[in-house]
Amino acid sequence: MILKELLAQKNPIKEQTFSRFFKTGKGQYGEGDLFLGISVPEIRRIALKYKDLSLEENNKLLSNKYHECRLVALMILVYQYRHGDNKKKKQIFDFYLKNTKHINNWDLVDLSAYHIVGNYLLNRDRKILYKLAKSKNLWERRISIISTYVFIKNKENKDTFKIAEILINDKHDLIHKACGWMLRESGKAVSEKDLLVFLEKHSGKMPRTMLRYAIEKFKEPKRQYFLHKKNN
Repeated sequence: MILKELLAQKNPIKEQTFSRFFKTGKGQYGEGDLFLGISVPEIRRIALKYKDLSLEENNKLLSNKYHECRLVALMILVYQYRHGDNKKKKQIFDFYLKNTKHINNWDLVDLSAYHIVGNYLLNRDRKILYKLAKSKNLWERRISIISTYVFIKNKENKDTFKIAEILINDKHDLIHKACGWMLRESGKAVSEKDLLVFLEKHSGKMPRTMLRYAIEKFKEPKRQYFLHKKNN
């Protein structure tokens, strides 16, 4: 039923726009991904309508070839996790990690990882994040750093810095952006002093994109200081 409703919303014009935006061409990070052209607000509406979808049915949706089907599946999981008891949260956490191969674009990661993985690990051992950070899978590496966003929101930053350190030599621009984003948020929400210490140590070897994202909210003299360190 949910798949039928999604297919009925197909928009060929937006489909082409989304395909270009999410880099689905040969050799690009989203190579082969297929879109229906459905907006995020509409995706949220459908997800809420089917919020009680079973994990068995969710599994079918999450493995669907269409991007929006996977996004709806993840939004349903986020809703169920948020409103579930401890047993349900564990079930969804395990299900999520078992299906990372289907969480295969940056928006899918960013709209789900910290809500589920990060939240579940808030008061638990976080070694799984370090395993993900060393994965060969681009999206698992992004999950590892984005999941720390919930720690930042809870005034913790150690894991963000440690994982960013692991990923500092990553070759992919989407990891550079994610790390820079989390570093910036850590400086804003937890401690700018801690971020400055990290940057003093690592800014010279950080990818330029990661550095620019991390220092984006600094005043210009401080931004220029770290950009100069990078150039020298």
